[in-house]
Formats: sequence, structure tokens, C-alpha cells
Amino acid sequence: MKIANQHNRAVIVDGENTIDIAEASGGRFGPDPQSVLAEWDAFLAAAPSLTGPSKPLDMSALGNPTGVPHQVFAIGLNYRTHAEESGMQVPKVPATFTKFPASLSGPFDDIEIIGEAVDWEVELVAVIGRRADRVPEADAWSYVAGVTVGQDISDRKLQFAAGSQFSLGKSRRGYGPMGPWLVTIDEVENPDDLGLGCSVDGVVKQDARTSDLIFSVPQIIAELSSVLPLLPGDVIFTGTPSGVGMARDPKEALRAGQVVETWVEGIGHMRNRCI
Repeated sequence: MKIANQHNRAVIVDGENTIDIAEASGGRFGPDPQSVLAEWDAFLAAAPSLTGPSKPLDMSALGNPTGVPHQVFAIGLNYRTHAEESGMQVPKVPATFTKFPASLSGPFDDIEIIGEAVDWEVELVAVIGRRADRVPEADAWSYVAGVTVGQDISDRKLQFAAGSQFSLGKSRRGYGPMGPWLVTIDEVENPDDLGLGCSVDGVVKQDARTSDLIFSVPQIIAELSSVLPLLPGDVIFTGTPSGVGMARDPKEALRAGQVVETWVEGIGHMRNRCI
């Protein structure tokens, strides 16, 4: 099942059409995507029986499929090749920071370029569907509502100016594009091995597989939930592979007028214009 945020309402995507979840459920779920995720198990049980008038899928009206989550986690240096290209030691525990929720944006929203050090980072994003507290790694996927495509857009100057406290440099307005929809795990053939990549103006910059993650999605969930509870609707950016602009020789950065395209195998594709 694919769940999208169209015109700020949670919808089920069925091919070229959508079903409004709040309308189809008589107001039981939705319209806010977070309210659907807050009752994810009940929604999954009810979803097969939800019917209603279908409306055309409007890709231009799609927003971040999760709405505004309580918590956003992001994992740094989670591909060995990215740690190597960054000249940093591979961490022994997930290098965790946050992107503040107000930075999240939609799959086709513009990216505002501030300064000359704005970078791209394709990421698989996992969204929590059940409260996860001290979850064993073996059970972790069962706590995931679905996965989506993400870009951890980064202002490198701001990122490293604040004593290497990453969160502000990762959280400018619109620096967390996500989408185009949330795909439930049952529709993903192997959620631990997905191709992902991004291009700038048609030139591929990153191309990898999530099987190369240092800390897998289940390991991340187990580690984070050993420290604090993960809440329904929470978002986890799981890390980026090699190929970022700051590690290139010479360094590269996004400029106004460029187009960033981002994809994850079996999930979908985003297209964000730099302004």
C-alpha cells in the first residue's frame, strides 16, 4: 500500500488515482497523515474495507508523506565509503543527530540555496508505525509503517560552524524533501537491500545499495529505542552513501537553477529544483 499526502490530506494511492482516507473511513482516520500513523495498526486492519470516490493523483500537490512528526532522527556516516570519503572514523554506534521537523518538505518542492556550500545526500527514510521502546533488532521491521525517499540537504558551512553540531546545518527551510509516498514493507521485496541514488542536472552523483549500510534499519531502531521511545509517525533518515559534493575534488555544491533528482528502488522518485 502507498500512502501519500495530497493537498495536506492523507490518501491511499491506487495507480493514477487516490482515495481520501478521512472520507473513506467516515472520519475515523485522517485527514492529517500523523493521525493515520498514530493509529497505524487499526488503520491497517481497516484499510482493505475502505472505499470511496477516487480522485486523480496530483503529483504536484504531494507533500511530505508523514506531515509533521514528533521526532526526526538522522544517522551520519552510515555507509563505510561515505565515512572514508569524509575522512572520518567509522562509528561504533549510530552517529545520530536531528533534522528539526519544520525543515521537512515535499518530493517536488523547491530547495532554497543559502550560500555556496549546500550539498545533496540521498537517503532511505523509515517511518515508525508503532511505539518502539527497547525493541530487539530481530523484531524491529514490525515497528516500521513504511519507507520513503529522502534528501538530507545540508548547509556544510553552517553544519561545521557550530562545533560540528549538525542539526542547524541540516534544518534550513525545505532541507528535508521526502516522498513521493510512504510504501508499506509488504510491498518491498527486500527492505534490507534497495538501490538508491541521486543526480544533479542529469549527472548521477550517488549510486549505492542499502545492503551497504553499516547499521541496518533494524539495528538503528534497536539502538535508538534502547535510549528513548520512538513514537508513531517518527522519521528516521538512515544515512547517505558516498558521492556527496563536499568530498569531491574539487568540491561541488548546489546552485540556483539546478535540479536534484532522487530515487530509491521500489519506492519512488523525487525532483527538486534549486532556487
